[in-house]
Formats: sequence, C-alpha cells, structure tokens
Amino acid sequence: MNGFMKTMVFFALSGLVAASVSAQENGRRELFAQSAATSKYALIISGATVGADNEARYRQLSVSLHDILARDYGYSSAAIELLFGNTSTDSRGDAIADREGISASLADLKNRMSAGDQLAVFLLGHGTGTDEEAKFNLRGPDLTGAEFARLFDAFTEQDLIFVNTTSASYGFSTALAREIAGEGRIVVSATRSSSEKFDPYFSRYFIEGLSERRADRDKNSRVSLLEAFNYAKNNVEEFYEESGRLAAEHAGLDDNGDALFALSPAPGQGDGSLAEIAFIDASDAGETGLSATRLALKRRMQTLERSVLLLRGRKADYLEDDYWAQLETLLVDLAKTTEEFTREASE
Repeated sequence: MNGFMKTMVFFALSGLVAASVSAQENGRRELFAQSAATSKYALIISGATVGADNEARYRQLSVSLHDILARDYGYSSAAIELLFGNTSTDSRGDAIADREGISASLADLKNRMSAGDQLAVFLLGHGTGTDEEAKFNLRGPDLTGAEFARLFDAFTEQDLIFVNTTSASYGFSTALAREIAGEGRIVVSATRSSSEKFDPYFSRYFIEGLSERRADRDKNSRVSLLEAFNYAKNNVEEFYEESGRLAAEHAGLDDNGDALFALSPAPGQGDGSLAEIAFIDASDAGETGLSATRLALKRRMQTLERSVLLLRGRKADYLEDDYWAQLETLLVDLAKTTEEFTREASE
C-alpha cells in the first residue's frame, strides 16, 4: 500500500473511531461504551419458586452470579443489587424479589447511575403463562413483560441488558423487548417458543460461561454478551445431544428492537452487532496495579478492539478493498499496541 493510500485509510479509520463523537454531536450517544467515564451495574432477581429444592437451586445460581461478577469482572458489592424470592440472612441480599423490592432497587440504581452507564438485569426462577400474559413469578403479584419494562422508563440515558433465564420466558421476553425497544437495549430469552415451558438449562451454562471467562472465545480477557450467549446456547445444545433427548429449549437474542429473537445472532445479520460490543466486564476490571502507561495502552487496545467489531458489523457498507484495507490497519495497530502493553509489563 503506497503512502497516499495509507494516509487515506488513516483518515477513514479516524472517522470510524470518532463516529461516537459525531453521534453525540448529533444528539445520539455512544452505545455500550467502555471508558473510564462509564460504570457498570447489575440487578440479579431470583424470583419465587415452588419447593425447597428449587428455591435452594436458584438461590445458589444467583449467589454464584453475584460472586462471579465481583471476582472476575470488577463489580463492587455496591454495584450489584441481589434480590431473593424469600427472606434470607445472606449479607449479599439487598431486598425481597417482589414489586416493591424491585422498584426500590431500581430507584436506588437510577440515583447512582450516570448517562452512558450500563445496567445488566438477570432474571432467574420461574415464569408462567403464554404470549403477552406471560409473567415472571415473584413473591406477591407477578409481573408481565410490559409491566416490567415500564419500571425502566427513567433509564433513558443508560444501556440496558436483560437476560431472562426463566421457564416460559419467551412471551415475557417478547413483551419486554417490544416495550423497551430503543437504542442501547438487548434482551436475551432462554426460550424461543411459548411451548417451551420447562425449567431451562440456559442459566446454568450462561453463568458457567462467565465464570473464569470461559466464554471468552477471542481470548481478549473480556466477555461480551454475544460470547456469553453463544457459550450457553452451544452447551445447552450439546447437553441435549449427549443425553439423547429432544431439545426442550432454544435461546434467542434481540438487540435491534424488533422483538424477533435470533437463534444464531451474528454481527451484520439483524441481531448480534450490539451484543458483540456489550461487554460484561466493568470498565476498570483488571486495572488495579497498572502503571499510567500500561493503563493508557490497555484502554487504547479496548478502543481498537471496539473499532474492529464496529467495522466488521458494517462490512456491507464498504467497498471490498476499502473494508479489508481498514481492517488490516486496525489489526496491525492493535497487534503493535498489544505487544507494547506486554513489553511494558516485563520492564
């Protein structure tokens, strides 16, 4: 590539990386940004269940998720709200999983969150009903997807992730996705049909994928929502195949606001582009002890990774030669920055 072409590619890349700035100038915010100026929060709701065994199982899943976010993803205990279906002496619990408890937790979170922050909401437990009347079972009155969505009306400047792992989750998730539709909203449903009413295995594998970053397929030491979704989905499929059973659940993801959940989301193919840049990791995860130089290099690496993902998701918008030229330049820059980051660690 000659000097003129390199210069042109540089300016093209500068435009890509600065797209978020342009978006903000046009009144649009950068979605799922990962920077020192943004923070991430989690709301884990373990709903009402039937029987002591089920209650213990979902309580353990909820606690495991809480501890994984704190241990592996840099969330402080104050950044995680954990609601149990029944009273508990567990110090990690913040409230009861009823309408009042959920509303109080959301009010508290909204008061602490700033524009551009990210909130991930995890629903564990049981669901009942079908279609628009499907509900998430709580202590006391249950909630439909539309009712649940309206609890987030005040979160207009924040990015929202919903991971619904409950039985009969499809109708609830569809209503939620329709009501919550807008920029910076992602909804995951453990089931893709109203006929899938049994307790899904999805939650087990989703949490397993987060633990020790097992779902980190591209080995960049971060886990995107798309990676976590694919890890859980693939392991659920393998579980049913190995047990010789017909799959009773099919997870779906919606991140373009059409409430049509894709079974195999992928960047540039309807659903998947947003989930690919929505990382679970807190913005400052893994930054403890880094020098100012290594911290700057790490953040540059993350910016370049994001630019690569954004470019890949918009491949159809570019001429073939332009796309590959831009991608090459980004990847070379990323490789050099990563090498420098590693070299700084040994000096």
